[in-house]
Amino acid sequence: MTGKRVTASQVGQYAFCARAWWLAVVEKREPAHQARLDAGQIAHERHGWAVTLARAGRRLALLLVVAAALALAAWAVLGLFR
Repeated sequence: MTGKRVTASQVGQYAFCARAWWLAVVEKREPAHQARLDAGQIAHERHGWAVTLARAGRRLALLLVVAAALALAAWAVLGLFR
């Protein structure tokens, strides 16, 4: 079978706006505000990294809380047996 490959991005674009997909894929037209679209993509990538860092920070905080609780429990148990 010979044909063009359809990417997941194109499927998403078609689902969002079939006309925009047709203009981009069939007519090979560039969006009128490409610079704004590029800036939006960069902003979304930065936000994604911020979310990733926030999740990592939350996991680290939870790990430190568990470590502190275990240290406190160990101190209490050792203090009771002296």
